[in-house]
Amino acid sequence: MDRSSSISSARTRLVSHASGGALAAALLLVAAAAQAQEAPPQANAPTANPTAEATVDQPAPPADPTPDANANPDPTATDAGADEIVVTGIRASLAKSAEIKRNSTIIVDSVSAEDIGKLPDVSVADSLARLPGVTAQRVEGRDQSLSIRGLGPDFSTTLLNGREQVTTGDNRGVEFDQYPSEFFSNVNVYKSADASLIAAGVSGTVDLRMLRPLDQKERLFVVSARGQMNGIGKRNPDGQRYGYRATATFVDKFAGDTLGISIGLAAQESPTNYDKYEAWGYPGLNDRNVNCDAAGNPCLLGGAKPYVQSNLLKRYGGVGTIEWQPSDSFHSTFDALYTHFEETQHLRGIEFPLGYNVAPNPGSVTVQDGYVQTATFSPQYTVQRNDLNERRADMYSFGWNNDLKLSDSVHLNVDASWSHANRQDELIETYSGTGYGGTGQRDTITITRQNTGIYSIVPTLDYTNTDVIRITDPGGWGYNGTNAVVQAGFQNRPKFSDDLKSLRASLAGDFADLGVIRGWEVGANYSQREKKAQYTSYFYCPSGMGTGCTVASGTTQSIAVPSDVVLDPVSLGFIGVPNILALDSRGVLDLLTPVFDNRPESLAKVWGVKEKVATGYAKLVFDGTAGGKAMKGSLGVQVVHTDQSSDGRIAGLNAGAVTLSEVSGGAKYTNVLPSATLSVELIPSGFVKVGASQTMVRPRLDQERISQNVAITPGNVGRGSDPLNSPFSSDGGNFQLRPYKSTNIDMSFEKYFPGGGYVALTGYYKRLTDYVDPNNNVLYDFSPLLSSLTPEQQAIVRAQNAQNGLFKLPANSGRGEILGAEATLSLPLRMLTRSLDGFGLFGSGSYTSSAVRYDSAPADTQTVPGLSKWVLNGTAYFEKWGFQARTTYRYRSSFLAEVRGLSATPELNTAKAEGILDAQIGYEFQSGPLQGLAILAQAKNLTDQEFYQYTNGDPRQVRRYQRYGTDYYVGLTYRF
Repeated sequence: MDRSSSISSARTRLVSHASGGALAAALLLVAAAAQAQEAPPQANAPTANPTAEATVDQPAPPADPTPDANANPDPTATDAGADEIVVTGIRASLAKSAEIKRNSTIIVDSVSAEDIGKLPDVSVADSLARLPGVTAQRVEGRDQSLSIRGLGPDFSTTLLNGREQVTTGDNRGVEFDQYPSEFFSNVNVYKSADASLIAAGVSGTVDLRMLRPLDQKERLFVVSARGQMNGIGKRNPDGQRYGYRATATFVDKFAGDTLGISIGLAAQESPTNYDKYEAWGYPGLNDRNVNCDAAGNPCLLGGAKPYVQSNLLKRYGGVGTIEWQPSDSFHSTFDALYTHFEETQHLRGIEFPLGYNVAPNPGSVTVQDGYVQTATFSPQYTVQRNDLNERRADMYSFGWNNDLKLSDSVHLNVDASWSHANRQDELIETYSGTGYGGTGQRDTITITRQNTGIYSIVPTLDYTNTDVIRITDPGGWGYNGTNAVVQAGFQNRPKFSDDLKSLRASLAGDFADLGVIRGWEVGANYSQREKKAQYTSYFYCPSGMGTGCTVASGTTQSIAVPSDVVLDPVSLGFIGVPNILALDSRGVLDLLTPVFDNRPESLAKVWGVKEKVATGYAKLVFDGTAGGKAMKGSLGVQVVHTDQSSDGRIAGLNAGAVTLSEVSGGAKYTNVLPSATLSVELIPSGFVKVGASQTMVRPRLDQERISQNVAITPGNVGRGSDPLNSPFSSDGGNFQLRPYKSTNIDMSFEKYFPGGGYVALTGYYKRLTDYVDPNNNVLYDFSPLLSSLTPEQQAIVRAQNAQNGLFKLPANSGRGEILGAEATLSLPLRMLTRSLDGFGLFGSGSYTSSAVRYDSAPADTQTVPGLSKWVLNGTAYFEKWGFQARTTYRYRSSFLAEVRGLSATPELNTAKAEGILDAQIGYEFQSGPLQGLAILAQAKNLTDQEFYQYTNGDPRQVRRYQRYGTDYYVGLTYRF
C-alpha cells in the first residue's frame, strides 16, 4: 500500500465518521469546564500575570533595581591601603557579581562572564546552579531545568535583555541549552520584585544579559575552540563519543565612540551517552493484581526496560548588537539572536514484562526485608526496542530600545521586541521479538536485586540471532481505540510554535525637593503571545496482507529482519544482558506500512493558547539619608489586564466511530500587584534589604488548553453508581485557569568586605494562592452521550445512575506556603593573609520548607515539584600569574522530578539526593609571542553521580536509573 494514500484515506474516514449529535454533546463539555472553574470562588479569584514584557536596559533613575554591571568598574577590586589589584577570570567574575548584588535595591544573585564570551561553566544552567537557592535538574545528561527557591521552572520567568522570551519546550519553561553561554556577559536571578520588573515570576526571574559594545574600552576579537569526550564511551554503533564547540566574538566602536557593534557566532556538537533503566512497577508477590506491601505482600519487579542511549546535540547560533549614543540625550540599542538546534537520540534495549506477565517459577524466589531478591520467570516473552528521536528547533529574538532625555530630569524609554520559535520532533519506535503476541520461542529470565535497588536481568536467548528475532508486535500491545492492530512500529510527530510580540513605553524623572523621594516612573506594556501544539501519529505494521493494520483483517504479523538494517550489536552489560540486536530504526520503519492514528486521545492533542496582556505600572523611587543612614528603594504597583483564549478539539468515540469537534473559548480578568523595596546601609558596607510584593506566574500552557478527550468505556456498564466506574469520563485542560499568585516577604543582610568578597544571609516567605491542582476532578452528567450505548446498556446505566462520571480538568483550588533561608560567602583568602593571594572560596547553602494543599484533599500535603529542602554549593579556586584552577561541588537533597514518561507524557517521581563535582585548570600566556592565548581543561561530574527516581515514597522502589559518566573538555581561546 502506498504510504501517502494510506494516510490520506485514514483522514477521510475520520471526517466521515463524525457524528453531529455526539459533537453537540461534546460541546456541552466546554461549558462544563467553565462551570467547573467558576464553581468554587477561590478557584477563580483574581490573580497575577507574567506574560508581559520585562524591564529593559536603559539609563536608570537613582535607585535602579537592576544595575548594569558593565557600566562601572568594580569597587572591590582595590584593597584599602594597598596597591591596586588587577583581577581577571573567576575573581573578576565574582567581583562583578558582587557589585550587581550590592548596588541592587532588590534581592539578586548573579553570574558574570570571566572574559568576553566565557561564563564560568559549560552551560548557562551549570553556572546558575552555583547560586544560592538555585538548583538544576539533569535532563538527558545536561543541566536544563532550573528551580529557584524550591519552585520548579513552571514558577519562574526567563528574560533576554529584560524581555520575556518564547521557548522551544512544550510549555513556558525555558530549555537553557537553547542559549549558547558564550553570548552573555552576565545572568541575573532576581528573587524579589519591583513594579518595573513586569515579568517577575513567583519563584524568581532569570535575566540573560548580552554584551554592550559601548561599555568596552577597546576593539575585541576573541575566538575559542573546545573538544569534548564522554568518559562513559559510545553506547550505540550510530552514536558519537567526541564533540566540539567553537565561538567567535567581535566588538568595536566607531564615530567617536558613539556607535558600537558586537557580533557573536557559536557552533556546537555535543554528545551524551548513558545507561538507563526503568521499572514498570512493583506488584505484590502473593497477589500480583495489587501494589506490593512490603510487610505482608512482598514487592516483586513487575517489569523493566533497560536501555542504552546515545544523543548528539547540534546547535548553531549568532547574536548581534548595534548601540548608538550620539549624545547624552539619546541612546538606542538593537539586539538580535538566532539559534538553530538539532538533537538526535538513539535508544536500544529490551522490555521485560516479568511479574506483570507470569508468576515466578516455584522455588526460585528469595525474599529479604519485604523485597524479592532473586526470581526466575519462564516462559517469558520480551519486546526488543530500536528507537530514534529527532528534534529540530529554530528561535529568533529581536529587540529595539530607545531612550530619549526630554529634559534634565525626565526621560522617555520605548522598547519593542519580537521573539518566535518553531520546533518539530519525530519519535520513532520499532519492535522486534520471537513472534506476534507472545508466540514464538519463549525465554527463561533470572533477576537479582542489587544494592542500588535496580535488578540485574539475565536471559537465556541470543537476542542477536536474526533466525530467532523478527520484526513484529511481540506483546500484542497494538490497539487503535476500537480494534487490535499489529503494531511493529509507531511514529509520533509533535510540532510546536511560539510567538511573542511586545511594546513598552515608560517615563521616568526626578523630584527636585522632596527629600528621600527622589524620583518617579510610570509605564505601560502590551504583549501578545500565541503558542500552538499539534501531534500527528501513525501505527506501522508489516507490509503484505490486511487493511488498516488490524489483526481481524489478516494483517501480516511478522517479517524477517533483513541484513541491510542490522548494525553492530549493543551491550546491556550494566544490567546483565549480553549483546542485543541493533537495527537502523528508520530503515525498519521503511519496511512497514503506516496507518493514521485516529484515537481520540491522539486527536485531542491539537491546541492553541493566546494571551493578550496589557500592563500599567507606577512607582516612586527613594534615595537619600534617613536617620543618618543611607537608604534607597521603591514603592509601586502594577495593574495587569489579561485576555486569554484557547482553540482546540474535543474528541471521543461514539458507537465505534471517532467524533471530533473544533472548539474555542476564553476569559478576561484584571490583577493588581503592589510591591515595595528598601535597602538601608546600617553599618559601613553593611546593608539590610527588605522586599514585599505580590507576584504571579501563569499555569502551564497545556493546562490552559481547551482540548478534551472524551472516553466511553462500555466495559464499565453495570459496575454501579461510583463515578470512578462510570462508562463516561473526560480529560483535558481548562481555558479559564488563572495564574498562580504569591504574596512574598524577603529580607537580606549583606556585608561587603573592603578587600573584596561578602557574606549574605537571606530569609523569605511565600504564601501561595490560586495554586493549580493538575488532577482536579469534578462530577459531570454525561447523559447526552448515552445514545452511544446500546438500549440495554442505557437501561442499566440509568438504573444505576451511572451517567455521572468524572471530568478531569486543572483548577485553581490549591494553596500553600514556602519558608526558606539562604546563606552566601564569597571570600578571597588574601583577606586573611597576603601569602594566600589568588586563593578564594565561594559557597552557599539554602533550606526550604513547603506545604501545599488542594481543596479536593485538604488533609494531604503535596510536594512542590523541583523542591530540595537542602541545597549546598561550594567552589575553591586559585588564580594568579595566568594560572587558574578551581573545583566546584553541588549537593541537593531529594526532590520531585519531572521526566517524560509513556508517549512523552510528563511524569513526576521523587529523585534521590545527589552530589556533583566539577573541576577545571587553565593557563593564559601573559607575555611573549603567545600573549592572548589561553588553554583550559575541564571535567564535569567527576563523582560519576547517577540519577535515581523512586515511587511510593520508598527509595527501594527504583523507578528510573540513569548513569551519564564524566565528561572531559579541552579548549583554546585566543584574544587578538
